[in-house]
This record gives sequence, C-alpha cells and structure tokens, in this order.
Amino acid sequence: MIEIQPISKPLDATITVPGSKSYTNRALLVAAMASGASMLTGALFSDDTRYMSASLRKLGVKIDADEKRATFVVHGNGGEIPVPGAELYIGNSGTTSRSLTAYVSLGHGRFVIDGDEPMRHGRPIADLLDALRQIGVSARTQFGNGHLPVIIEADGLTGGKTRLDVSKSSQFLTALLLIAPYAKSGMEIEVIGDREMPYINITLAVMAAFGAHATNNGYKHFRIESGQQYQPRVYNIEPDASNASYFFAAAAITGGRVTVKHLNMDSAQGDVQFVRLLEKMGCQVAVSDAGITVIGPEQLKGIDVDMRTISDTSLTLAAIAPFADSKVSIRNIEHTRWQETDRIHAMVTELRKLGVPVVEHRDGLEISPAPITPTAIDTYEDHRMAMAFSLVGLKTNGIRINDPECVSKTFPDYFQVLRELY
Repeated sequence: MIEIQPISKPLDATITVPGSKSYTNRALLVAAMASGASMLTGALFSDDTRYMSASLRKLGVKIDADEKRATFVVHGNGGEIPVPGAELYIGNSGTTSRSLTAYVSLGHGRFVIDGDEPMRHGRPIADLLDALRQIGVSARTQFGNGHLPVIIEADGLTGGKTRLDVSKSSQFLTALLLIAPYAKSGMEIEVIGDREMPYINITLAVMAAFGAHATNNGYKHFRIESGQQYQPRVYNIEPDASNASYFFAAAAITGGRVTVKHLNMDSAQGDVQFVRLLEKMGCQVAVSDAGITVIGPEQLKGIDVDMRTISDTSLTLAAIAPFADSKVSIRNIEHTRWQETDRIHAMVTELRKLGVPVVEHRDGLEISPAPITPTAIDTYEDHRMAMAFSLVGLKTNGIRINDPECVSKTFPDYFQVLRELY
C-alpha cells in the first residue's frame, strides 16, 4: 500500500514518461520477423515487454536488452520460428498473448500460451482463434472456454481470406496484421463488429516502418500481399501517451502546468487526444518541439464524452471527474469490461468508496462532483486503476493505493515519476 500526499501549490513540472508499450511490443515482434538485427531505442522495460521479449527468446529469437539505455537489439529470423514447439507464459499481457498466438502459427510444432488468472478468465481470445482456423491454423483453448491456455498445432501459415470479430478487442486484428506479410498466399481480413481503431494505426505504422504494407479499406477490409519481408532497422519508440495522461490530468485538477517531453499531437497513439478533452474542460494546451503542455483552470468543467477511441484514458477522466463543476459522462466503452478487469464496474466501485455519486451503464458511467471521503483504493491487478486513482490523492488527504506494484505492467517507475510533481 502507498499513501499519496496532496500537493499544496499549483504544479510546474516537466516530465519524461517511458516509451509506449503498444509500440515496443509491436516493434519487438516485427523485428523478430525481420531478416537481420534491429535496434529499438527509447523502448519500454516493463512486465508486458519483458514477457514479450522472454517469449520471443524461447521461440529462438536472440535479443540483447539494455534497460539503462532503454534499447533492445533484436536479431530477426526472417519469419522463421526455429524451435519445434514451446510453452510460453505471458503473465497478464493482452498484447503479448494475442500477438504470439498468431505469430507461432508461422512455426512447425505444438505451442502453448498461458498466463495469469485474469487472462484465464477475463480476457477473451476465441474470436482470434476462430479467424486463424478459417485460414487453416489448428488453434484451440485448452479448456474450451474462450480463454487461455491456448494450444496452436502449427505447420506454417498458408493465409487466405478470413473474417474477424473485433468487438471485444482490436488486438485480434493487430495479431493477424503483424504476421500477414509472411503468409504464403497473403491475407485478406474482413472486419466485423464495432471497435476503436487508433491502435490499428499504430500497428500499420510499425509495419510500414519495417517495410511491409497493408491495403486498408475503411478499417473494414484489409489486404496484405504475400512476399513482403520486414527489413531490419534502427527504430525509435515514442513516449506512451496513455501514461502521459495521468500527468496532464494532474495539471488539470491542481491548476498547475505540466509538460510531457517528446510527445506530439501527430502521434498515431489515439490517447494523445485526451488533452483535447481537458481543453473542453477548461484547460489550456500548448504543443511545441519540446512536447505537450497542459495548464489547469481554476475550476474544471463537466463534460459528456464518447471515449470509444481513447478508452484507456477513461479511467484517468473518471478519477478527476469528482473535481469538475458538473456531471462527467463517459460513454461507449463497454469493451473495457473485458480488459485487465471489468473497468467500468471497478471505476464505479472505487468512486463510490470515495463518496462520489455514480450511475453505472452497460457502456459507461456518469459521475457527479462531490467531496472526497478518504479511503484505500483497490486496484484489481490493473495498472491503470492504480495510476488513475492516485490522482485523487493529489487533492485529498487519506488516499491510499492497494497493490501499487501492479503499475509494473507498463510503468514500473510511475510513483517515482509522480513524486517529481512535488
């Protein structure tokens, strides 16, 4: 448990956040498929990226890691998986589990992917397995329940046409896109279901940076030609926009100024748009070569917002919503019920413990302003619950965060960096 100390004066801080988890894990896998050595700079070292790199090593990929310099050197195998099978453990990493499930279909042998209890019960994978089976991959869950463990009996990837339901996660589509250049017949993916697609822009950007391209027809149909090869290169990972949101929100609720370095509004990370929501709530936003700066107002305004495309930051908004002058409504995030935890229900539960009036909907929540009751916040093994609700403690005494170590999933040094605000 950690207790957050309130900040007694407006902030004026410049912060550096680690590299993007989304970019790092995609780049690790793409570099593993390239022919030759790639260097990833500015990379994130966290639970999720360690599970990805450790799994790739078990699959025969040589990876040299230098955490102090935030670099990985990945010696790619040209789309080959040289080991005749493996048992992989991915912790609580959704991106790792989905991407590796598709990746091992390039191999020859029996591959088992397993993870922590939340992955075994809360985070679905059946729709990805269904799409893989349509293109000839032997793919099943061990217990037939649509969750890990997954068993892939691989014999190379022929490819072809498949239909994929992305309503529960766009990570399924990412997984198919990343391996598609190495399918013998290429791949055509028909997308069904409604889901936010900013993360697919990240996937396409990483693929293109390493020399492979997909034809995208309105995010409903993708075609990837066969015969493409990822090319080794030096690739810089940009800061994580989702993790930057906590520091922008800190400025918003304290009336202070926070700059996050090396982040810009041109990023393919959808969560960078969180600052535009803060603008609507009364904040000032400035973008420069140095990064993005948010200056908080004397009083935050309420807002009614569709957060489908930036749902990871819905927790950040929920945590600062009680300090607005009127109701904050967050809509269209039903898919977050199948993430690290049921995030809608978790937000509602913890806000009510804080004495905040909340109405829970199937796809979101309505939060009314209220004085805060000191309490200990449960985090549900969810890094974003811990980071988001720590913000409440910047304004109110007596806010304690249970299991703060869960931030190691994407931002191991979060609480140390948070102290830089003081």
